Amino acid sequence: MRNVLSLAYPFSGTWLVQNSPANRVPSHGTSSFATSHAIDFVPLSETGRSAPITLRSLVRPEPPESFPGFGREILSPREGTIVAMRDDEPDHSAYRGLPSVGYALAQGRRAAGGWPALAGNYILMDVGGVIVALCHLRQHSVRARPGQAVRSGEVLAACGNSGNSTEPHLHLQAMDGPDALRAAAVPIVFDGALPANGEIVSA
Repeated sequence: MRNVLSLAYPFSGTWLVQNSPANRVPSHGTSSFATSHAIDFVPLSETGRSAPITLRSLVRPEPPESFPGFGREILSPREGTIVAMRDDEPDHSAYRGLPSVGYALAQGRRAAGGWPALAGNYILMDVGGVIVALCHLRQHSVRARPGQAVRSGEVLAACGNSGNSTEPHLHLQAMDGPDALRAAAVPIVFDGALPANGEIVSA
């Protein structure tokens, strides 16, 4: 088994854990694009909730701005160097309830666009030879540029809803190279532990 990469939580506030490798590997149901040990974090309000479910949200797409975590700061999980980034992908509507069915049916088309189409706006950073990817970032929010050295805890971008995302959240994965099509996934922990699905973490 590859060495486990230890990271700090790349955010502050309260977040819900989804698709955790603590529950299953591959965590997202596929080993494609080095996602076997990827994890998702959904930002919550101070009361521990995402956007409320309403009749409208059950039948129509929702603007990402209606979610409490949209635009929340994303921090560097360790000291490292920015390898690549993307910042120009629009944030699309969120899909819950019935709209999520149609969104799921289009998954194959999005996957055919390759890892960048799934990641949306993203940052790749080199952390001691391991590449950490932070994905689904808000359009035009990325502050770091390739070649830039960053400190742990430094603000890098904002949480968005770009790429393959049904609501604003952060997708994080680690891999042994910058090309997700050819790289292998690297297991990760946060502050020495790996939270499970449904767990609420605060940082």
